[in-house]
Amino acid sequence: MKNIALVMGGYSGEHDISIASGQQVYQSLDKSRYNVYRIVVERAGWYWQCDDNSHRPVDRNDFSVTTADGTRIRFDLAFIIIHGNPGENGVLQGYFDTLGIRYTTCGFYTSALTFQKGYCNPVVRSFHIVKVAKSRLFYKGQHIDETAVIDRLKLPLFVKPASGGSSVATTKVKTAEELSAAIQDAFNEDEAVLIEECIHGREFDCGVFRKADGEKLVFPITEIIPKGGHEFFDYEAKYDGFSDEVTPADVDPAIAKEIQSVSSKLYDLLDCRGIVRFDYIYNTDRERLYFLEVNTIPGQSAESIVPKQARAMGISTAQLYEMAIQAALQQ
Repeated sequence: MKNIALVMGGYSGEHDISIASGQQVYQSLDKSRYNVYRIVVERAGWYWQCDDNSHRPVDRNDFSVTTADGTRIRFDLAFIIIHGNPGENGVLQGYFDTLGIRYTTCGFYTSALTFQKGYCNPVVRSFHIVKVAKSRLFYKGQHIDETAVIDRLKLPLFVKPASGGSSVATTKVKTAEELSAAIQDAFNEDEAVLIEECIHGREFDCGVFRKADGEKLVFPITEIIPKGGHEFFDYEAKYDGFSDEVTPADVDPAIAKEIQSVSSKLYDLLDCRGIVRFDYIYNTDRERLYFLEVNTIPGQSAESIVPKQARAMGISTAQLYEMAIQAALQQ
């Protein structure tokens, strides 16, 4: 049987979300077809989480583990489920490329590009298939003329880490007095900060996946509806139940078709692989679709968006992950 390393954890504020996603994938994988090993990546060390919850270290020289009886285990495939650094930004992809180990996500270049919103947005804009909000990218230590930023982007605006996800350290700034604190909060999470104009509208997400035989699956879209006083899909709205996620979205079929079409095109134009989710805002006043971001390793917990979209398409999580493994093994 193939040895599958289910790689979870990571170095970012999304660590616990990754662990939850990893456990869901672990429970769904067919253990009669694969030997599945839970590999946890943390700054303190990488380790194999054994079934008895004991830990055995990972040899990073060849990404192997050793059992209690001295048997060395090497892996045929890495199923990467780390959200954020180092799983979603190309670091692990480059590492596995060097070792010759296949993996389930986008490649090194695509992962690195899409993880940094300040780099990805201009590339997506250049395709001329979807609108992208105006923004400014700043690096730690760089002078930020806050007055000029507000003059250009107008209030309200969003401040977020340029790299990362789950809306960690993302702030909707409504007054000039709030801007400095929001910038500092984002810099506490990342070396670069993106300040972006606020596009009002309805938020939609769409998952895309290409199977081993080349068939591309474009999932039914989901609408995100924040509630409980939340104005956007922030961390609390995502993970503490302060949002409704409607799949398939109750929206004009023409809008749904546009979102699916753009997502399918972006998947190819950005050279994506594996399960990918694209996020958008549809501005009803302008009747325009705006690109928000790409999630090259979307959440896979029981209540995550992509598993719900797959189920709406008649695909179970077990089937989805089996297809992901087969597609990666064919690469």
